[in-house]
Amino acid sequence: MLNSDAGGAIMKPRISMVTLGVSDLKRSVAFYERGLGLPRMESPPEVAFFTLNGTWLGLYGREALAADASVVGGTSGFAGFSLAHNVSSEQEVDHVMAQAASAGAVVTKPAQKTSWGGYAGYFADPDGYLWEIAHNPLFWVGPSDEPA
Repeated sequence: MLNSDAGGAIMKPRISMVTLGVSDLKRSVAFYERGLGLPRMESPPEVAFFTLNGTWLGLYGREALAADASVVGGTSGFAGFSLAHNVSSEQEVDHVMAQAASAGAVVTKPAQKTSWGGYAGYFADPDGYLWEIAHNPLFWVGPSDEPA
């Protein structure tokens, strides 16, 4: 492991932004901004940024994102990851799941009790990115919702 004493960089334990490569930027902006109510920042027309509590969400054309990362674009089904949004109650899980569905999300797993003692469900956004909406009664996950 590199450390600052050895002259190497230290990666801080945080994710600054999650950028999703989307097939239709206008449709995805509408889903996240109007459908889910995320606060959109001013940005150039080829990208959209949303401020989240402690991080940002970016939306960028799928092929443009692949080119930016110097990888081959295209789709291959399940991306191998999901995004999670934790809330403070089972009722909030149900509310967010209903909000997402009414905004055009596909519910892939209805909210239900989990094997780990929580309550969670999954939906897919317009590009198929999976979001888990969860209530963890054992401990809070993520930054506080309380104003600083």
